[in-house]
Amino acid sequence: MKLAASVSLIALALAGCATTPGAVAVADAPAAGESLATPADQAMTTEGARAFVAAVEKDLFDLSTISARAGWVNATYITDDTDALAAYFGTIGTEKGVKYALEAAKWSRVPGLDADTQRKLNILRGGLVLAAPTTPGAAAELNDIATKLQSTYGKGRARHRGKEITGDDAEELMGTLRNPAELQEIWQSWHENVGRPMRADYTRLVDLANQGAKELGYADTGAMWRSNYDMTPEEFSAMYDRLWAETKPLYDQLHCYTRTKLNQKYGDKVQPATGPIRADLLGNMWAQEWGNIYDIVAPKGAGDVGYDVTDLLKAKKKTPTDMVRIGEGFYTSLGLPALPASFYERSQITRPEGREVICHASAWDLDNKDDLRIKMCTKVNGDDFVTIHHELGHNYYQRAYNQQPYLYLNGANDGFHEAIGDFVALSVTPEYLVQIGLLDRNKVPSADKDIGLLLRQAMDKVAFLPFGLLVDKWRWGVFDGSTAPTAYNQSWVALKQQYQGIAPPVARTEADFDPGAKYHIPGNTPYARYFLARILQFQFYKAACDTAGWQGPLHRCSFYGNKQVGQKLNAMLEVGASKPWPEALEAFTGSREMTAKPMLDYFAPLQAWLEQQNAGKQCGWS
Repeated sequence: MKLAASVSLIALALAGCATTPGAVAVADAPAAGESLATPADQAMTTEGARAFVAAVEKDLFDLSTISARAGWVNATYITDDTDALAAYFGTIGTEKGVKYALEAAKWSRVPGLDADTQRKLNILRGGLVLAAPTTPGAAAELNDIATKLQSTYGKGRARHRGKEITGDDAEELMGTLRNPAELQEIWQSWHENVGRPMRADYTRLVDLANQGAKELGYADTGAMWRSNYDMTPEEFSAMYDRLWAETKPLYDQLHCYTRTKLNQKYGDKVQPATGPIRADLLGNMWAQEWGNIYDIVAPKGAGDVGYDVTDLLKAKKKTPTDMVRIGEGFYTSLGLPALPASFYERSQITRPEGREVICHASAWDLDNKDDLRIKMCTKVNGDDFVTIHHELGHNYYQRAYNQQPYLYLNGANDGFHEAIGDFVALSVTPEYLVQIGLLDRNKVPSADKDIGLLLRQAMDKVAFLPFGLLVDKWRWGVFDGSTAPTAYNQSWVALKQQYQGIAPPVARTEADFDPGAKYHIPGNTPYARYFLARILQFQFYKAACDTAGWQGPLHRCSFYGNKQVGQKLNAMLEVGASKPWPEALEAFTGSREMTAKPMLDYFAPLQAWLEQQNAGKQCGWS
């Protein structure tokens, strides 16, 4: 939620997603340990509870802008000084957040509370990302560690042909290189340069955060995270596993087919025909999305869809800012308002020269109104074109709910925030590319190219599912103690093999800390949201296409320019976090349950084709 912790105020934004808070005045904010309205100085009545919530909302609103500004400067200009500023405001936010969470737990026991007050108290109690214990100095220590971890990641470097390269350059090369030795060099150097130094700090952070979560009445930090979905942690875990069970057969077929193609390209010595896939061969630093190696897996004939978005952008001489304006144009075509001029003046659209920045794409709202920004190191390619559509989804969500009270300035759940931009990005279809002038109509692939189009999409959307699932599976084990610090890396590697069927290209030991090489671990950003978003985006997409009256294969639908979809979408977005997420889901899709059925329907022709291609092969990897 948008409550305050170094890690909730700032890291939520850095995560790519989710939201960053904002605020205006700090002069009237109380000192870090001071409270505005505690059970000790107010009668424990329903009126007292409402007064407590109102005072807390004002206090956190007023703190949030300066905290967000400190976070923005730190992310876009990393120095020891900006690290210190971010940690300072993060400490204040953490101490307030913990104090208010403890008090909210007491107020929530008052009989006769109205539903709105009870919901806000629940958000206050469970809305922290990391909760520091109340022991003196703990909040400062937690925030110092959190800031250090993020900065270590932001300053991270890899090697290519012996030369030092930045993280964003390393990511790009992982998608374009086809030399296994060079891919291994980049993968290994990134994981060891970035991850290894974090291990001791991360271990201490887990200890502190768990102490804080227990003070708030949770079993551990993972249980606290899972409590934020209008259901119990146990119910959430069951839903999480159900959604994976629904989609695993499709993933297994994609894995089997992709492994065969990699074996054919590289041979048995590099990629065996059975067992796990070597992680660095999949076109992505974390093997989380495989679309960059579509050229390797594309089926003959159907696989040549006739265009490449990167090539289209470069042929039209589009700049990174042009790409952002095209993305904005999708939202305005639905009848949503244009972004403010300040968005283009203040966003970091490309990597600035001469200073350290965090390039991980993210969307920001610095004043809870209209100081909207994105932070990217955009390159002119198809991946970043899609990412822009995704990030702007956050900004339009932030703007839509900006009239809500402070504690409701968020998505219906964090998966919603991720899914909005993702389902819009699903509309980056050939028809959409024609509509915006990037693709000639006579180049639109015919129906016999549908398997190619679906395979290209699945290499990102379906391939991501087990990775999206396992990141928090790993952290939940770390937080609940079932994964000991002496087994952090072993557990990470084992989960990647169990769920993804992926193995590292070189031997790993407990000297390594491979989880730290993925931003969301040092950034302390809960990751279940991304898995949920992969499911939700197809539910949203199908609902939008139904509203638009689309006729034809679902994967070719574009609702670009449909004002009715825009009105229905904005009505859901405006609710923010003020209602339980099943109500928001029902308002847009007609269903109160998350289900993978729309995703499976979307990819049904591909799954049948993959099963034919894999016939007689030894699929699986155990």
